[in-house]
Amino acid sequence: MRSMLLNAAAALCLLSATPVLADPPEAFLKEAIQGNLAEVQMGQLAQKNGSSDAVKTFGKTLEMDHGKGRDETVKLAKAMKMDPPTEPSAEAKSMYMKLAKLNGAAFDKEFASHMVMDHKKDIAAYEDEAKEKNGDVSKYATETLPTLKKHLATAEALAK
Repeated sequence: MRSMLLNAAAALCLLSATPVLADPPEAFLKEAIQGNLAEVQMGQLAQKNGSSDAVKTFGKTLEMDHGKGRDETVKLAKAMKMDPPTEPSAEAKSMYMKLAKLNGAAFDKEFASHMVMDHKKDIAAYEDEAKEKNGDVSKYATETLPTLKKHLATAEALAK
């Protein structure tokens, strides 16, 4: 009887364990579009509020690279019959407002620090998506990783 109860308890545990599913490609695309929108705005802000040529140049790079990324992700979203977001996330908007109040060396420092943190987070999400078998979405993530890693390296150099 005791053995029967243990077996039943073990079976119940196995049945209640639900597999963890990866986020669908639509969730990744939504965040990627919002991230690209945010980075374009941050790049424009860096060109306006930055004090060093390096920060301004990095801002221009962000604007161009993430503008291209935005266009690619919006195209993918539309092909998947998704309505692509048209604004950055609330968190990104909040960070933009914080940075917009700064300029000069104070801006450069906060901007570089934020870009390091943000690109580390993005790289992790893109690496996760690249491992999935989500066709063009995973392909986009894989192809974008070198650019994100280059941005991280630049941000880390600026943060020193």
